[in-house]
Amino acid sequence: MADEKKTLEDLKDITSEAQTKAAAAAAATPTSEVSVEADAPVEPKIDAQGRSYATGKRKDAVARVWIKPGKGVITINGRDQQVYFARPTLRMVVNQPFDVTSRVGQFDVVCTVKGGGLSGQAGAVRHGISKALTYYEPTLRPALKAAGFMTRDARVVERKKYGKAKARKSFQFSKR
Repeated sequence: MADEKKTLEDLKDITSEAQTKAAAAAAATPTSEVSVEADAPVEPKIDAQGRSYATGKRKDAVARVWIKPGKGVITINGRDQQVYFARPTLRMVVNQPFDVTSRVGQFDVVCTVKGGGLSGQAGAVRHGISKALTYYEPTLRPALKAAGFMTRDARVVERKKYGKAKARKSFQFSKR
């Protein structure tokens, strides 16, 4: 018992010495450098043509999105937004990042989308527009993040398993 107490006391002494050393090291490092890096503004990522590029993903759809200042024209796979996304709900999903940031009609969007269905493609375009807006104007990131447009929705269709009708559904059971 005495040996255990002695070792526990030794451990307490060792940990207290380590804590004092860590505190001294933290005090020795200049904190001004750390605060300058944290407060430094993020620079926009704009190419030679004045565009920002981002990739958006949703389900199996992948959207490559370029935005630049303009009149608010959105072109998807060479077609107008009204033609490509005929349903109003899909057009609303695509325009949500502009509504949240109060930038409706200020940016032209050109994007190519592959894979998935129309709903997944609309979500991918929204994700890509949100990322491209933050690259063009980094100050918009908090608003888009709060709205949930910056996170990639990772839900995808589960694969079909061998011996099953679908991913989890079994074939109909027959007693006789």
